[in-house]
Amino acid sequence: MKTAEKEKQFVTDSGIVIERVYSKPFSLNEEPGKFPFTRGIQPDMYRGKLWTMRQYAGFSTARESNKRYHYLLKQGTTGLSVAFDLPTQIGYDSSHPLSEGEVGKSGVAIDSLRDMEILFDGIDLEKITTSMTINATASILLAMYIALAKKQGADLNNISGTIQNDILKEYAARGTYIYPPKPSMRIITDIFDYCSNHVPKWNTISVSGYHIREAGATAVQELAFTLADGKAYLIAAIDKRLDINVFARRISFFFNAHNNLFEEVAKFRAARRMWATITKELGATDPRAQMLRFHTQTGGSTLTAQQPHNNIIRITLQALSAVLGGTQSLHTNGFDEALALPTEDAARIALRTQQIIAYESGVTQTVDPLGGSYFVEELTNQVEKEAWKYIQRIDDMGGAVAAIEAGYIQNEIAASGYAYQRAIESGEKIIVGQNKFTIDEPPYDDLLQIDDSVRNEQIKAIEKLKTERNNTAVSESLSDLKKAAEGNDNLMPFIIRGVEEYCTLGEIADTLREVFGEFK
Repeated sequence: MKTAEKEKQFVTDSGIVIERVYSKPFSLNEEPGKFPFTRGIQPDMYRGKLWTMRQYAGFSTARESNKRYHYLLKQGTTGLSVAFDLPTQIGYDSSHPLSEGEVGKSGVAIDSLRDMEILFDGIDLEKITTSMTINATASILLAMYIALAKKQGADLNNISGTIQNDILKEYAARGTYIYPPKPSMRIITDIFDYCSNHVPKWNTISVSGYHIREAGATAVQELAFTLADGKAYLIAAIDKRLDINVFARRISFFFNAHNNLFEEVAKFRAARRMWATITKELGATDPRAQMLRFHTQTGGSTLTAQQPHNNIIRITLQALSAVLGGTQSLHTNGFDEALALPTEDAARIALRTQQIIAYESGVTQTVDPLGGSYFVEELTNQVEKEAWKYIQRIDDMGGAVAAIEAGYIQNEIAASGYAYQRAIESGEKIIVGQNKFTIDEPPYDDLLQIDDSVRNEQIKAIEKLKTERNNTAVSESLSDLKKAAEGNDNLMPFIIRGVEEYCTLGEIADTLREVFGEFK
C-alpha cells in the first residue's frame, strides 16, 4: 500500500513530472516496500516522509549539552543523538581514578539519573526520538531514560528511540566492553525482552557497522561483519524463546558512509536484501521483522585535519550516498571533527547539509533514484556476493561470537586498514589536501575546548547526590541487582529500580562486575 505523500505532484524545476518509481526499461522485479526491500522499506520513501535528521552531540556536562540540544532543535534537527564520554561508556563514575583526563571529553558525562534529568531539561521525551551511542552500559542509560520518561509523566508506549547496545562490535573493533561475551549477550537479550513488553516503540539494538568501518574495514567487510553480528543477536534471542516477529522489528542498524558514492549506495541496497534473507531463513514471516532499517553517520576517519573545510564536501557526498541508498536516519559530522568536538557553527553547517539535500537537490522526489542503473545494479549484486562469502566463513566457524573469539574478524579489519594506510602513504590513494594539493596553512584554532574543571564539577555533584539520596534504599537495590545477576531473572527491572533510587552508573556497573567479571 502506498503511503501518503508530502505533495500532490512532484516535478523538476522545468516542470517535468517525476514518477514515484522507475522500473522500465530495466525490468526490475523488485518493488520498494516489498520483500526483499532492495529498493527501500517504504513504497514512497522520502516522498512520504524524510529521514530523521540527527546531530550527534554531547560534551562536557549535562547542562552544557542540554544547551546544544535546544540550539539544534531550534535549527531544525528532528532527532537527538547522544554522545557519552569514555568513563560513562565503560561504567566508571567521573570520580573514579581511571576517569581522570577523560570526563566530558568525547561526549557528555552521565553519572546518575540526576544528570539525565538535566540533559533533557525542557525536552518532551514523547515528542522527540533519541539515539544513544552506548554499548556496555546501554542497560543503565536506557534505564535512566525510562525513569526520566516516567518522571515526566510520559506514556512509555509512545517513547521512541534507539540504544546502540551492540557489544559484539566492541570486541571486534572498538574496545569499550566491560563484561565477557556470554553475560553481555544476556544483558542484551534481557533488554530485548523487557522493551518488547514495556517500551514497544524503542529500538533495542542498533547493530553497528560504523565502528567496524572506522577501524579499517572495507565497505564489503563492514556489511558482512555487521550482518553477521545481527544474525548472532537474532539467534541469541530465539534461544531465549523470544518471538522473532516481535523483537526483530525493534532491531535497527548503524552504517558508515565513506567517499565512494556508488559503492556506498550499493552497500545500503545490498544490506536490505541480505537482512531480509537472513531473517526469513530464521523464521520471520512479518514483513516488518524482515526490513532492515538503518541510521547512517558520515565517515569520521575520512576527515582530515589539513584544510578542514574540504571536509564539508566529503560530508556532503557521504550524506548524499546515504539518502540515495535509502537511510531512515542520518547524522552529518562537523567539518572540524578531525581536530576536536564540533563547534556550534560546524554543527549547524552539518545540519544544513542534510536540509539542502532534502529540500533543494530533488533526490528525494522518487524512490531508489539510482535503481535500474546498470552500474549500480551490478555493483549491488557484487557487494552482496562478496559479503555472503564472509558470512559463510563466519557461519562455518560457529557464528560471530566464535569468529571474534578466534580473532578472525579483528585480523581481517586490521589487514584492510593497514593496506588502506599504505596506499595513502605511497600516494596510490589520493587524499586531497593531505597527500596531494597541499598548502602551507596555519593551525586551525577555532575549536571547542573541554578542560579538566568538568571532572571537578561532576565529582562535587556526585558527592552532593550521595548526601541527599536514600542510601538504605540504594544498598537494597544494589543487593537485589546482584542476586538477580547471580540467577536468571531479567535484569532490567532491577537496574531501573537502582537508577530511580539514584544509584550511580558506576555503582550499578560495579555490582555487575562483581558477578560477571571483566573481559580481558
